[in-house]
Amino acid sequence: MNYDTFIDQVSQRTRAPSERSVELTRAVLETFAERLTGGEVLDLAAQLPRPLQLVLKPSPRTEQADRFGAAEFVARVALRAGVEEPAARDAARAVFTTLREAITGGEFDDVVTQLPRDYRGLVEPAMAPGATLRRG
Repeated sequence: MNYDTFIDQVSQRTRAPSERSVELTRAVLETFAERLTGGEVLDLAAQLPRPLQLVLKPSPRTEQADRFGAAEFVARVALRAGVEEPAARDAARAVFTTLREAITGGEFDDVVTQLPRDYRGLVEPAMAPGATLRRG
């Protein structure tokens, strides 16, 4: 999936204009990168269009995952994107669903199954049949 298609899919799912969808996508991916280890971030980024790879690029401080729950994830997305938490939650769902469509194989499920169970409401709609979140 190319960059424009990715943003268009997020835009359709959030009912936001393209410019706003770019901001929402960036906020979700930056927050997701904080939650994942550097290796997981690299694996995910490798399958995305270049502009999104740059958003997911890990730094030395992101080698270790920052362990925060779904509520904190949504709060960070809301702060980054300058939106209320319900809009941030919707954006996260839209971006996760689009990520699932954009990458091949089970990479998305491999990444999200490592998240605690409280992320279920954000990522489960995007997961392949049979994939489950770990307990935690």
